[in-house]
Amino acid sequence: MSSKMSLAAYCVICCRRIRTLTPPPKSTTYWRDIRNLIKFTGSLILGGSLFLTYEVLALKKSLTLDTQVVEKEKMKSYIYVHTVSLDKRENYGITYQARKELHKALRKVLATSAKILRGPFADTFSTVDVEDHECAVWLLLRKSQSGDRAARLQAVQEMSETHHWQDYQYRIIAQACDLRTLIGLARSKESDLRFFLPPPPLPSLKEDSSIEEELRQLLASLPQTELDECIQYFTSLALSESSQSLAAQKGGLWCFGGNGLPYAESFGEVPSATVEMFCLEALVKHSEIPTHCDKIEANGGLQLLQRLYQLHKDCPKIQRNIMRIIGNMALNEHLHSTIVRSGWVSILAEAVKSHRIMEASHAARTLANLDRETMQEKYQDGVYVLHPQYRTSQPIKADVLFIHGLMGAAFKTWRQQDSEQVLTEKILEDEASYTTCWPKTWLARDCPALRIISVEYDTSLSDWRTRCPMERKSIAFRSNELLRKLRAAGVGDRPVIWVSHSMGGLLVKKMLLEASKKPEMSTVINNTRGIIFYSVPHHGSHLAEYSVLSKGNIYVLS
Repeated sequence: MSSKMSLAAYCVICCRRIRTLTPPPKSTTYWRDIRNLIKFTGSLILGGSLFLTYEVLALKKSLTLDTQVVEKEKMKSYIYVHTVSLDKRENYGITYQARKELHKALRKVLATSAKILRGPFADTFSTVDVEDHECAVWLLLRKSQSGDRAARLQAVQEMSETHHWQDYQYRIIAQACDLRTLIGLARSKESDLRFFLPPPPLPSLKEDSSIEEELRQLLASLPQTELDECIQYFTSLALSESSQSLAAQKGGLWCFGGNGLPYAESFGEVPSATVEMFCLEALVKHSEIPTHCDKIEANGGLQLLQRLYQLHKDCPKIQRNIMRIIGNMALNEHLHSTIVRSGWVSILAEAVKSHRIMEASHAARTLANLDRETMQEKYQDGVYVLHPQYRTSQPIKADVLFIHGLMGAAFKTWRQQDSEQVLTEKILEDEASYTTCWPKTWLARDCPALRIISVEYDTSLSDWRTRCPMERKSIAFRSNELLRKLRAAGVGDRPVIWVSHSMGGLLVKKMLLEASKKPEMSTVINNTRGIIFYSVPHHGSHLAEYSVLSKGNIYVLS
């Protein structure tokens, strides 16, 4: 019995061995491979999904702004220094390298899409290794340096309309942008002042020297020959007179550009400021000569004027004369880079936003002369744009020119004036209803498609002006000078409307008469559409026979 059972067991084992040696069917192997492939593919997809999900969440976390920052700043806090590991293995691990590669790929995709949709870009920043939340900053910087002018203008506009960046991001733009972009930001109405770096430190004054002495040395370094008699007289007066003798002088008005400056009354108690004002007035006239501008820049005039500007923040007259000098120097394009590097754009960007119309207009003129990206016109001394003072995409349909009269000024003549009591009541009732320059405030608001220009020319006849050539006082000389300046500002390229007061009306008529005789000025008279006269003595005035001092005595006696 046992032998039979052993034989049966042996047969079963042999049978199993025979089955094992037989190859499996092909269908079984095929499905086994498919199952293995599915398992591998599923694992790969699952792992990739988890990795992408992690990266998306990490990117979202880095781009999310903490809205509780302001609340946290209100609480008492202590500074905890978080140590950073210096182990390179931690900083350059597989995860870190994978994130860096992913971010680089993302930046390339964004740059490529921007390149396709908005125009070509330079490869200036293609190798810059930045974090993901700084991509927008560097893409705008790349775009602002594009070879396409439209792309550059759009980039500057996008920068100026951005107000949610952190301080360091504005500093990145300020440090990395070119001069053209910086000037464009200064001429953009909504630009944040954080785009502009503080001016560089000024060189220290020499030992036993003062600003007054530095100004005199700057004047002495300028050519003194072949100059107008007025410039020679005023320069020699500033160089020769001492502070004490200037302070002792009483009466008289000294002015080169329009506004009478009663020095003896304004600065009699501050002799050094009197000398500084004399020097600045002389520098204003020197700065109208291009070769003299080069001398001013070469002798450190930009830094000296900046020091004087910061020292006299409470004296608008001194600051305006300084801006006139910088504005005249900006007419020379080869000096633009020097002016920008000296830090003047930061000062002008703040001044153009001032609530004081005169200060803002002087700054706007200088910035317009610096901006060769959107401006072909050049605004010489005495030509001020009241609107638009910033870059604008709105086309200008016509020019409106305001010409003041005798004893007037570009900003003083066109002001709203009432009795002191009524004026005080109006200001208290509604500050927005009162304006010190209605063409800028009211006309610009009602007719935004106009370019509004106010000009300034000399109408004061003071004692020192007796040494100036008589022809400078004539209407013919002034009209030719104004016509030349206005043509350089682009007047005549579009319809023109003249608004004149008193002697300004006579100048307008003389300018149009001269323009009709000169082919290069024919566009001025051909595009003139209208003239408005306010109190213009078309047939002369008996008061013109009297001097300024006699006229004052007549008013006092009356």
